[in-house]
Amino acid sequence: MSKEQRGKFDPARSLAILWRTREPTSRSAGPGLSVDRIVRAAVEIADVEGIDALTMRRVSEALSVGTMSVYTYVPGKAELLDVMVDVLYGGMARPAEIPGGWRARLEQIARENLKLYQAHPWLLRAETSRPVLGPNLLAKYDYELAAVAGIGLDDVEMDSVLTLVLGHVRSAARVALDMVNLERETGMTDNQWWQSHAPWLEKFMKSGSYPTAARVGTAAGEAHGAAYGPEYAFEFGLQRVLDGIAVIVAERSAGPARADVGRAGEGPADAG
Repeated sequence: MSKEQRGKFDPARSLAILWRTREPTSRSAGPGLSVDRIVRAAVEIADVEGIDALTMRRVSEALSVGTMSVYTYVPGKAELLDVMVDVLYGGMARPAEIPGGWRARLEQIARENLKLYQAHPWLLRAETSRPVLGPNLLAKYDYELAAVAGIGLDDVEMDSVLTLVLGHVRSAARVALDMVNLERETGMTDNQWWQSHAPWLEKFMKSGSYPTAARVGTAAGEAHGAAYGPEYAFEFGLQRVLDGIAVIVAERSAGPARADVGRAGEGPADAG
């Protein structure tokens, strides 16, 4: 859901609310109404009812105020979503010290972002490639970049490494959410679906026409208890992403003369 799709978008208004450079008041709403209170109510609605249920009218009902009172503080849904995303970023854990070097720091960042998506699945639709330029987003970005600072990467590589890790997190979270939604829509778990198809699948596999698929599919099914294990996929993919980053870090540590050794994974894997 892009900002353009949400309706007319004014970046100046959005930034003013994100950074709280102005805090309007509404006499009709009485004391106590604020941007933060509106955002808390909106997050609760999105968490419980989904992002499609989130409207300015629905927020005003939750707060027992008039819709126009809400508009006094937040001019539209686009701006509201921006502030909601930024506020959630502000609640993420950011431990100062993480033993284990850059790899452990990136693992912590990946798991913390996954935890955020699990708690607020609607974020997967609210986030876009055009980031919310609020104070908490910038603090998040600065903290996460620090995980790979001083390990031999240039600035562009630091940004790209972070993009790669967070992209894996979003992908894993989206697939897991799709599984949850599919189960809710069909009333059937993934395991139940496969069990109902098992007799037919076994018949086709016994033909011997798909030996590799039969062997690997059986092994994966037994390991996951289903055709796909979201937790395993997240962990496996994260480690492979980090393995790839380790190659680059090793090359930078070894220098040009030992680049080939670094590619083989024989150079130092952690400079942080």
